[in-house]
Amino acid sequence: MIPGQRVEPQPGQESVWDYPRPPRLEPVAKRLRVLFGGETIADTRHGFRVLETSHPPVYYLPPADLRLEFLIATARSSFCEFKGNARYWTVQVGERTAPDAAWSYEQPSPGFEAIRSYLAFYASRMDACYVDDEKVQPQPGGFYGGWITGDIVGPFKGGPGSWGW
Repeated sequence: MIPGQRVEPQPGQESVWDYPRPPRLEPVAKRLRVLFGGETIADTRHGFRVLETSHPPVYYLPPADLRLEFLIATARSSFCEFKGNARYWTVQVGERTAPDAAWSYEQPSPGFEAIRSYLAFYASRMDACYVDDEKVQPQPGGFYGGWITGDIVGPFKGGPGSWGW
């Protein structure tokens, strides 16, 4: 699919093509969970989501609701034109490791201060991520970290041929 082939949302759904650019940050009251290696890494109802045109939402979870003993800061970093400099985290439970599986903004750009030190997780690198009781699908491509649920429609940036969207 290409951007011109927008999927029309049904009642109760959102289209990622209606999300803004620059992105919007909003609180989310839904339960967000991250599971890896037989452990619950995160469980919260106090998250935020970032909504950006063509992307499924990226969920940010507060450090107070994370199992910090399973998170190891890494040397990797990246830059987002909207949120600033990101640092990355490896998730390790026993012998299982998911390198650079989460990221955070320690000094976020103006407008994103609410997610300072909150972590977002790549669903593709975890055993499971949930929004309420729905297991999410990872955003295609592995570069972006959006979580796809049944209440959003695309097409989604990240898959083959979508880099220039």
